[in-house]
Amino acid sequence: MRSCATVITAMLISASALHAQQTWNDARTLALVERATERRAAQIADTALADYKATAHGYVTFLAQFGEGFPEPPKIVKADELGLEVYWRAPDLSKQRIMGRRDTLLLPTDINYHRDHLGIVQNNFRNIIRIGEGDEVRDVPHPLSPIGLQVYDFAIRDSLQIRLGPRVLDVYEVRVRPKDDRQPRAVGAVFIDRETGEVVRMAFSFTRAALMDKDLEDVSVVLENALIEGRFWLPRRQEIEIRRTGSWLDYPARGIIRGRWEICCYEVNTGIPPSLFVGPEIVMAPAADRALHPFPFVGNVLDSLPPDVRAVTDEDVKKVQEEARALVRAQALARSRSFAFSARHISDIARFNRVEGLALGSGLLQRIGAGLAVAAAGRYGFSDREFKGRGALEYRTGVGSSLILAAERQYRDVSDEQETSLVRNTIAAQEFGSDYTDTYDVRGISLAGSLAQPGWRPSLELAYERHEPLLVHARPASGAFEPTIPALSLRETRATLILDRPTALTFGGFELGMRLAISGISVDRPTAIRSDLLRPTLVLDLQKPFGSKRLLFHTIAAGLLSGDSVPTQHLVYLGGPTSGPGYEFHEFVGRAGVSQRIEWRFPAPFIPIPLGRFGRSPGTITLAPFGTAVWIDRPAPFKPARQGWYPSLGLGGLTVFDVIRLDAARGLRDGRWTFSVDIGRDFWSVL
Repeated sequence: MRSCATVITAMLISASALHAQQTWNDARTLALVERATERRAAQIADTALADYKATAHGYVTFLAQFGEGFPEPPKIVKADELGLEVYWRAPDLSKQRIMGRRDTLLLPTDINYHRDHLGIVQNNFRNIIRIGEGDEVRDVPHPLSPIGLQVYDFAIRDSLQIRLGPRVLDVYEVRVRPKDDRQPRAVGAVFIDRETGEVVRMAFSFTRAALMDKDLEDVSVVLENALIEGRFWLPRRQEIEIRRTGSWLDYPARGIIRGRWEICCYEVNTGIPPSLFVGPEIVMAPAADRALHPFPFVGNVLDSLPPDVRAVTDEDVKKVQEEARALVRAQALARSRSFAFSARHISDIARFNRVEGLALGSGLLQRIGAGLAVAAAGRYGFSDREFKGRGALEYRTGVGSSLILAAERQYRDVSDEQETSLVRNTIAAQEFGSDYTDTYDVRGISLAGSLAQPGWRPSLELAYERHEPLLVHARPASGAFEPTIPALSLRETRATLILDRPTALTFGGFELGMRLAISGISVDRPTAIRSDLLRPTLVLDLQKPFGSKRLLFHTIAAGLLSGDSVPTQHLVYLGGPTSGPGYEFHEFVGRAGVSQRIEWRFPAPFIPIPLGRFGRSPGTITLAPFGTAVWIDRPAPFKPARQGWYPSLGLGGLTVFDVIRLDAARGLRDGRWTFSVDIGRDFWSVL
């Protein structure tokens, strides 16, 4: 008796596309779907399959994703690894016993999963689909059910051949869409064996009306079956992804629950007693049974996680989402909320710096429909007594591409990369006169477009702006502020091409993230002097995990190509906790500059910190010795003369789930000791 079937995807030997002739609800398609519906109902009464037992191994992970457009992979907050004993008995009894469960908490959370997240889906769902015990998806007719035949459209898309030993199976991919996408319905595809009508695979998402929680962004499901004993199509692999996006202030934060399961080791018709199925379907096995038959976990939870668990979206799930967007109107999948208060960062609500003093603000977002929205945001500084704001007309596609026409008046920072989080900067500026921003006044209009695609993500911005210098207006509680930079008054036309590569696995197991920007700038000054500039900028992150240790490389490089005098606001600024620890803030200013950082992170014993209902932080601290070298060329006349290389060494410590970072560093060439406390860099995008 064979205990496991070969993975279906490994048996795929050929495929022939039928896209050009795709027809909805033609006679051949309906006959196939009706046979599959009849077979699905008959399997419950199939006397040849009395019962079975199997083993399931899976991961349920909770991840968080931050930042405008969610460009970077999500961060693991909590990871659970589970081992199940799976039982089924005719006609439709199911029982799953959790024989092993272990978890790892990487950020404080008190999340509790619904019971059905901790087990697999039996029988490819019942005739009415429910997920999250009905709190997430409810009252969705199964496409292959008597009701489903009436409320869905079907079309054959692809024909596949699968070889199982001497047998060759013809499998059709049938696309499924609702007749009325305003109702709770599934959207996606089912793969059906042409000869038997058995379901080989299901991959689908849901319409907005099916999602019970208003904060749900989407729910995607992939169920893959395998042929057991040469006759029975039973669960082999399953994936589910549930994404929630915060509704408060339209804040760019997303929570993701991902479940991944592998089912194997089937034993068919062993005579399972009906008494086993009493009570809830998914239960924790008694401690005595778990001790007697412990699930054979290997290594640590994080070590055994699939390597792509931090991907922005799993490839199979991504295909489901793309298929859903192609089959129904965007409005049928989009969140229904049309108006919201908006804030891209916490500091959009409140901040403090030497120019504005205390500044308060907020924003509004009105969704018009068909991907269009009107956005407006404003902020008022109580020391400079000036309003800053932005208004925009936005068009965004379901996959994340955008076209934005905007007009704004903002105080722009000259840094190519933030030196500290804005929350830390607010506290330090207000209390100690330590403001790590150098800003100038910008008023302008712009047209920006971006394409969301795998790998490199290109964007282009065209802008016309007027620049003015700023003055210090605020007073700190102690100390004194440095003067602002001598920005030039000018008008400029700019075209900027940006290539973003979100962090992803690359050669040798390294994780690579990169941003390359090239700006062509035409400057008109009050003195009627016109000059043209080319300014390339590169920010690169390269990381390599070695078990619980990690090697990091961080590079910032920028320069100016121009034979004329250069406006101060377009020079390269380096120096500070990020680009030049051990030296003064923006101590290095010139026409070209590079900052290279190398850091080695490893865990060390530490005192656990109680966090109330969130549990306690791990009894470890991440130590991070690092070295940094800054190179600057053709220094600016308003700063001390700095030319060449300036190295530094330091030691960092990340604690409380790596949320808090402490650094001490020493500049080795005319430098000094510097000390810094900040939030971990992963969270800066929303602070």
